[in-house]
Amino acid sequence: MVRYTTRYVNLVSFIITLLIFIITINARITLNRINYGTLISILLKRDSVLVELKSNNFNQDTEDKNVENQNNPKTNNLETKEEKNKWKIMIPEISLEAEISEGTSKEIMDKFVGHFEETTKISGNVGLAAHNRGYAVNYFANIKQLKENDKIIYQYNGEQKTYSVIENKIIKDTDWSLLENTKDNRITLITCVENEPEYRRCVQAKETKE
Repeated sequence: MVRYTTRYVNLVSFIITLLIFIITINARITLNRINYGTLISILLKRDSVLVELKSNNFNQDTEDKNVENQNNPKTNNLETKEEKNKWKIMIPEISLEAEISEGTSKEIMDKFVGHFEETTKISGNVGLAAHNRGYAVNYFANIKQLKENDKIIYQYNGEQKTYSVIENKIIKDTDWSLLENTKDNRITLITCVENEPEYRRCVQAKETKE
């Protein structure tokens, strides 16, 4: 029969206790890892959902504001007012619509229809000039096609006038008589003549009361 000493029993008990302690600690660590992993996953999913919700709210708010602006008479009236206040010329017969700017330098006419500074802007004789070929914009490319009674619509500072063409002719580049002021309301369009640098095309129209 094997006899165990007290010292031997105590040693075995200590080893068993130590093993149980180690197993318990490992189990807790594993459990904590699982819990932390689950917690992190939950938090990430929650943040993702919150971001998505915020994004949806932002998109919805933007759509709502766009709809509100479309249905808001004040916004529409403001846009209409700004459009009416633009300085521009429209000639339906040649599908022309262009903004006007002060001056007749190349830099101005590269972007706009130019206004002869010495002429009036609303009453009397309004003088305008533009390129007709060879540039980025050639607003007067087709004014040679205009004929008597074709309409020219002019808009300045919220006021709009309609003119009917009365003549379309070639003039000398030194002839500025058609830009002189007149008692009636007219609009005069000037552009170059192809391959004839000493001449200009001139279209003049008189205001019509509609």
